[in-house]
Amino acid sequence: MDIALDTNVLAYAEGVGDAQRQALALALIERLPPARVRLPAQVLGELVRVLYGKAGRSRADARQAALEWADGFTVLDSSWPAMLGALDLCADHQMSIWDALILSVAADAGCRLLLSEDLQHGFIWRGTTVVNPFLVPAPALLQAALE
Repeated sequence: MDIALDTNVLAYAEGVGDAQRQALALALIERLPPARVRLPAQVLGELVRVLYGKAGRSRADARQAALEWADGFTVLDSSWPAMLGALDLCADHQMSIWDALILSVAADAGCRLLLSEDLQHGFIWRGTTVVNPFLVPAPALLQAALE
């Protein structure tokens, strides 16, 4: 099953937040099958903003981090059809446009899971389920993806 990652997973892996979250994010990413991981381009843009805005990294270092993530996983481009889906999510489910775009892109790509701490755990849209990967115990759907 294909799995999309939200910004918070990458940000924690980059050391934004506490050491426990970083360790959890890195352990999670290490267990995911790389060929099945997808990164919406929006996520990489948000990561850059978090790294220079919150974490105080230089813009060049933030860019380098985004490029390294892109080298390791498949990046999903945003499209007009994905934006249309995001607009529907905004209107129908009161999501922010940028979170909605991430979910819409993941759904368009056929991702079964979107791992996110920020979106509503268990929310399903067009076959993509939002799963909080930091819940203990790990949700069953995530456990299945890691097996």
